[in-house]
Amino acid sequence: MEADKWGRRIRAFRKLKGYTQEGFAKELGVSVSILGEIERGNRMPALDLIERIAGLLNITVEDLAPPEENE
Repeated sequence: MEADKWGRRIRAFRKLKGYTQEGFAKELGVSVSILGEIERGNRMPALDLIERIAGLLNITVEDLAPPEENE
């Protein structure tokens, strides 16, 4: 379930910054299908990709990270 939380946040920030999925994938150097899998929560992004995503969006990894849930 962690992957879908990351995916939703990545998609939301990407749209907020005005990127299309195709344009964002190209800037990241990944295929559109990989980005789509990440945004749908089917694939957990590696730490280096998370750092590249945050940098491209001009936010911190902490901003991008899903909030901790209190259990």
